[in-house]
Amino acid sequence: MSHPSEEAAGTRRSRLRIVVIQALVFSLFATLLVRLYYLQVVSGEQYTAQAASQSVRDIVEQPQRGLIVDDMGRPLVTNRLAWVVSVDRTLLGKLPGRDRKELLDRVASVTGVPVKALERRLVTCGDEGSVTGTCWNGSPYQPVPVATDVEREVALRILEQPEDYPGVLAEQQSVRAYPRPYGVNLAHVLGYLSPVTADELEQAEADGEDSVNGASVVGRAGVEKEYDAWLRGVPGTQSVAVDSMGRVLGEDSQVQARPGDTLVTSIDAKVQAVVEQQLAETIRTARQTRDTVTGRNYVADSGAVVVLEADTGRVVAMASQPTYDPEVWVGGISDDELARLYSEAAGTPLLGRATQGQFAPGSTWKPFMTAGALTNGYSTDTRLDCSSSFTVGNRPFRNYESGAYGFIGFDKALEVSCNTFFYRIGYAYWQRFGSDEADVDAFDPLVEEAKDFGFGKRTGIDLPGEAAGRIADRRWKREYYQSMKDFYCGISEKPQDSKTSDFVYKFAYEFCLEGYAYRAGDAANFAIGQGDTIVTPLQLARAYGALANGGTLYAPRVGKAIVGPDGSVVQRIPPKKVGTVDVPQSTLGYIDDALKGVTRQGTMAWRMGGFPLDEVEIRSKTGSAEVYGKQSTSWVASYSDDYVVVMMVSQGGTGSGTSGPAIRAIWEALYGVEGERVVPARAAIPGTVPPTQLPEFLADGSILPPARTPGKRDER
Repeated sequence: MSHPSEEAAGTRRSRLRIVVIQALVFSLFATLLVRLYYLQVVSGEQYTAQAASQSVRDIVEQPQRGLIVDDMGRPLVTNRLAWVVSVDRTLLGKLPGRDRKELLDRVASVTGVPVKALERRLVTCGDEGSVTGTCWNGSPYQPVPVATDVEREVALRILEQPEDYPGVLAEQQSVRAYPRPYGVNLAHVLGYLSPVTADELEQAEADGEDSVNGASVVGRAGVEKEYDAWLRGVPGTQSVAVDSMGRVLGEDSQVQARPGDTLVTSIDAKVQAVVEQQLAETIRTARQTRDTVTGRNYVADSGAVVVLEADTGRVVAMASQPTYDPEVWVGGISDDELARLYSEAAGTPLLGRATQGQFAPGSTWKPFMTAGALTNGYSTDTRLDCSSSFTVGNRPFRNYESGAYGFIGFDKALEVSCNTFFYRIGYAYWQRFGSDEADVDAFDPLVEEAKDFGFGKRTGIDLPGEAAGRIADRRWKREYYQSMKDFYCGISEKPQDSKTSDFVYKFAYEFCLEGYAYRAGDAANFAIGQGDTIVTPLQLARAYGALANGGTLYAPRVGKAIVGPDGSVVQRIPPKKVGTVDVPQSTLGYIDDALKGVTRQGTMAWRMGGFPLDEVEIRSKTGSAEVYGKQSTSWVASYSDDYVVVMMVSQGGTGSGTSGPAIRAIWEALYGVEGERVVPARAAIPGTVPPTQLPEFLADGSILPPARTPGKRDER
């Protein structure tokens, strides 16, 4: 048995333990109560705000992109509602693996988008496995669009069978539409859109730009890119409450998106339609025409037409072939379609020949060579022999079809497009200033005149991607030699093989020895727009505009004004003067008269018979540029008091022979010529001059054409 004293001691120890435990429990509760008081009372407002912010998420609402209209207010690019299928990744992620795969299979089946493509679109850009241009840049709390512009039946199927498509939404969203007034295409001028890239988004955020977000589409070409900042508008935000699992519980607040501004262009859809039709018809006709030189039909692989206002440089119409349907970009372009746009076999349709195509100008170059000669020692009284050929070194340089006209002046040389006349001028300048092959800085009046007229550099048009052309002078030839000598010397230093033609082997040998030298033949070719000098159709049109307006060079403009969503004019886009050619007015007048002669009795006359030239005086110059290994490039450059019209068909044949009929048809449309008389009411542009005001944008969304003052030219 235990001793009573031992039992008492044990009882005391037990009670002590209980007291200690009670004290500990009490202290823990006291600590908990103090902490709760601190959290709920002292810091309650702070944590309440944090909790609220964690349960509210912002979803970006894309703005309606601005319209693009022609100078009469005819819509060229608008917006339409399209059915878009989106997937809620939060709900998708909660599905078991097998159910997730089955759902994506069903979505792929109904939309026609492959499962792998769906999965790529659902990956957030920057995450592992993301593919640039396909991944999702937007908010993680927004459903991700996986199929755009689907059929209405597809959308209804998804909406009517939600149990089969959990987390899949079908709703209408705004996409680009192309009304095509008068059937115009205008793809290379309008451009296209595509999703913003991660780099662009990062740059926009660094710049504090609030009009771009991860779900934005931005302009990639044409005026869509050039005026993107105006057209895109400002996104809105919709705040939604979400639970701890990220599921949307309801709307909290909303900030309305601001629609984009409208771009009014100087394009006239009626003229554009005529230009596109004539270019397409000319190419079709050329492809059915036998080339007497090669013995086969003309390839006519591409072409372009540019129509400018002579006094402002504004673009009235611009067409390029081959072209493409701008609708292919709506909702995302397929890999096959994109490959075709870049395909050389298809003619590289994405390349706009009017601003990006570069071609030897041929005889359309001669008026500028005339200006250079008449301001550097020659005169209007000069007479040179237009012989059938002109020998430089041991090589004969011939006239077209070896025609000869005896001793003639510059005016007659332009009328009949005499090559040997201009060969003599180029050769004489080479002998006088540039026969020292080592002197790359030798003065050349013809080269300097070409630069004065803006060739060899971009015109500054408000379209991205413009080519600069090239003036193949002494410095260029030396630089080209340095960059290519290893290649050609590599060919010439080895025995000729079966893959190398005699011409290429001989050329490589001569180039390796002295390809740096600017020879007399180079100077002769330069004088007639042959050789390595290349221009864009737009550069040529701008230069002829300077001939028409007395010597002013403009940066061509497509944009005319920016109009806000409320119809107010936000900004006018005035003509931009960028230079003046240093040629006396008397010389410009002489050239002008000579080019009238080209139309009346020169190389263009047979195409202009019966045209009312006394009422609408057309000046013109034809050209047939020869390119080694290809058929001739057809050119016609022309202008009136109001407009400049230039047409080019690559591998299309002679100037007036191929392009002449189309040039006449365009002039007839511009001025309303029927037969041998002018009918102003039939003119493509009423009053024969562009509109004096901007279109009027009404509150109900309708657009009224601008008011006109008959016969009065505006302050444009």
